[in-house]
Amino acid sequence: MRRVLWGALALISAAIVAVLAVGPGLFEKSANKVTHAPWEVSPAATALHRTLTIVDLHEDTLLWQRDMTRFAHRGHVDLPRLEAGNVTLSVFSSVTKVPSGQNYLSNSDKTDIIPWLAIAQLQPIRTWNSLLERSLWHAEKLRRAEAADPGLRIVRTVRDLDAGLEARRSGKLRSLALLSIEGMHNLEGNAANLDVLFRAGFRMGGLAHFFDNELAGSMHGERKGGLTPFGRRVMTAMEDKGMIVDVAHSSHQTVADVLAVARKPVVFSHGGVKGTCNTNRNLTDDEIRGVARTGGVIGIGLWEVASCAQTPAGAAKAMRYVRDLVGIQAVALGSDFDGAVAEPIDVAGLVALTQALLDQGFTPQEVEAAMGGNAIRVMRADLPAA
Repeated sequence: MRRVLWGALALISAAIVAVLAVGPGLFEKSANKVTHAPWEVSPAATALHRTLTIVDLHEDTLLWQRDMTRFAHRGHVDLPRLEAGNVTLSVFSSVTKVPSGQNYLSNSDKTDIIPWLAIAQLQPIRTWNSLLERSLWHAEKLRRAEAADPGLRIVRTVRDLDAGLEARRSGKLRSLALLSIEGMHNLEGNAANLDVLFRAGFRMGGLAHFFDNELAGSMHGERKGGLTPFGRRVMTAMEDKGMIVDVAHSSHQTVADVLAVARKPVVFSHGGVKGTCNTNRNLTDDEIRGVARTGGVIGIGLWEVASCAQTPAGAAKAMRYVRDLVGIQAVALGSDFDGAVAEPIDVAGLVALTQALLDQGFTPQEVEAAMGGNAIRVMRADLPAA
C-alpha cells in the first residue's frame, strides 16, 4: 500500500510539474495571437520604415513567463522582433489585477485571476497576494533583461532618453524601454508607494484598468465615476516626480477630471476613437481635443475593439481621424501587444502600419511623427531631466 501511495504521489507531482512547465505557455499562445500572414508592403514603405524612430506606448510583455531577450514562438514582442520591426522605444506595462470574466462593459474589483497566473508561472511568493510586489517583479524582470542584453536600455530620465537615442543611431543599442503601470491600484491605497514604484523605474501610470479603484473610475467599471481626492493627490505627485499620466481605460468622467487639472501633457496610451470605432473603449471627439490641448498624444491600437477592423488599415484610419480633428502632433502608436488580444501583426510586422499610413495619405514627415516623434516629444516634456 505504501508503494502505491508513493507511486500515486509521484504521478501527481509529475503532473503538476508538467502543467506548470507547459500550461502558462499554452495559455499565452491562445491569448496573444497573430491573426494574419505577412501583409503586402511596398519598397517605398519598407525604405521609409527603416528611417523611423518608432515608439510603442503600450506592450504587456512583462506579464508573461518568457525571456524577452530571445525570440519566442508565441506572443507579439521580444528583443529580436523589436529589432526586426525597427522599434526604438517600447513602453512596457505592469498588469497587476484582472477580474474574472473580464469584459469591456462592467467589471467588479472583487475577483482577480492574476494570482493563478503568478503561481502557474512560478513567480516569487511575494507576488501571489500583493499588487505592489507584482509591479516590482515586473520591474525586476526588465532590469534582468537589460543586464542580460547590452542592446537594451531602460529610460528613466530625459538624459537617458537622449543618450539612448544617440546610442541607437550609432548602432550601439537595439532598443529602449520605459516602465508603465496599468491601473494605479498597485499602490494598495498608500500614496507613499508611489515613491517605491518611482525608485523601481516606473515613469508612466494609467489611473485605472478594467475596474473602478480608489483613485478613479474605469470605462469598464461598475460605477464609472471620476477622479477621487486620493487619485487627484496621486496624479499631482506623478506630475511633480516626472511620471506621465495615462488616461487609457479611464471612465469618461475621469478623463474630464484629469484634463481639467493636468499641468503636463497627458497620454491615452492605447485604444481607439469613437469617430472610426464606436465602442466604450474609445475616446470621444471632445476627449481627443482635450488630450491634444495638454500637448499629449493618443496611442492608437491595432486590435479589434480599438479599430473595429483588426487590420493595419483600421489603425491607420483612426490615426488619420485624430490628425484631421486636432493635428498630426497628437497621433501616436499604442499597440497593446501581448495584452491578451489578437493582433493583425506582431511587433516585427509594424512596417505594415507604415504602409497603411502612406495608403491613408500621410506624408513621410507625418508618418515619422505618428510612429514615434510625437511620443518622444511628450517624454521630453514629462520625464525628469536627470
